[in-house]
Amino acid sequence: MIRLDDFRPRTSLRVPTHEVLRPRYPVVDAHNHLGADFGGDWATRGLDALLATLDAAGVETLVDLDGGVGDGLTREIERWQARAPDRLAVFAGLDYDGWADDPSFGETEARRLRDAAARGARGLKVWKVLGLRARDPAGRLVAVDDERLDPLWSTAAELTLPVVIHIADPIAFFHPLDPANERYEELSEHPDWHFWPTRPPGRPDEPGFPPFDELLAAFDRLVGRHPATSFVGAHVGCAAEDLALVSRMLDTHPNLSVDIAARLGELGRQPYSARAFLVRYADRILFGTDAPAEAAVYRLHYRFLETWDESFDYGTDDAPSQGRWQIHGLGLPDDVLRAVYRDNARRVLRLDLPS
Repeated sequence: MIRLDDFRPRTSLRVPTHEVLRPRYPVVDAHNHLGADFGGDWATRGLDALLATLDAAGVETLVDLDGGVGDGLTREIERWQARAPDRLAVFAGLDYDGWADDPSFGETEARRLRDAAARGARGLKVWKVLGLRARDPAGRLVAVDDERLDPLWSTAAELTLPVVIHIADPIAFFHPLDPANERYEELSEHPDWHFWPTRPPGRPDEPGFPPFDELLAAFDRLVGRHPATSFVGAHVGCAAEDLALVSRMLDTHPNLSVDIAARLGELGRQPYSARAFLVRYADRILFGTDAPAEAAVYRLHYRFLETWDESFDYGTDDAPSQGRWQIHGLGLPDDVLRAVYRDNARRVLRLDLPS
């Protein structure tokens, strides 16, 4: 008997495999991290090494979502964007901890976003702290569509700054951690990613985390209430397991786009639905990895998007990091690849404008 941790099966399938060293078209990685918490060791390896890696992988531009606020934002911009403005774009963040002591946190964040724009930020990244952990001065969770944040979203529209927003994790993260949970290994490794127990739907005064569907419904209301603000729903709109839901949101809200970052595992196990989704919304989907900016990571994404390969790993780890399944290539047509790889990001994120 072996432990599941030690189980490393090798496929017995004899099917064609293709290594895609460079993408068919130049790529914009619209969802990545270069900060200390998520960006690995790029701060140590330096700009020249990063650009050499991007060149080798065919990546034209990388969006760094780790700008943060204030002087930290300035340092991140000076480290990356200021030295390579055509290759790197830094997005600002929010000060979620400050909301607990600030009854006017929405106005405060709006002012902070103006400051971020003046410092050179190219957009705003909103993390899942909103809706799941951030609290107001009364100790209540701040909902995704809390009207007190309306000044922030309106300011983003006024400044024409795109908002990349991540408000929910995979559906399994909101389920009990039992043998039926398909992300059991991942959640055991990262218990802080587990949003259980959930509270009853529509009962914000009850203890527990908001249910997944409640978070997505609030996101839908938020995007609809601010049609002038350009939102990018991270991780396939935070609902890669429910492409019908994401499709309804895209059909309803012209100001919404989505990226595919960190969701090869979800998209690749439903290749028929995923391919139809990417083809149908070819002008609304952005390429992104949310993974270390390494050539092997990019080449795996290119293989998934460009080839018809069957049953291959969706990550570069020895064992699957998200769930024990494999993925299948989508074989996307050239016009879709061109849009997803580069054109959508340059338009939606306004990367063609001077920094």
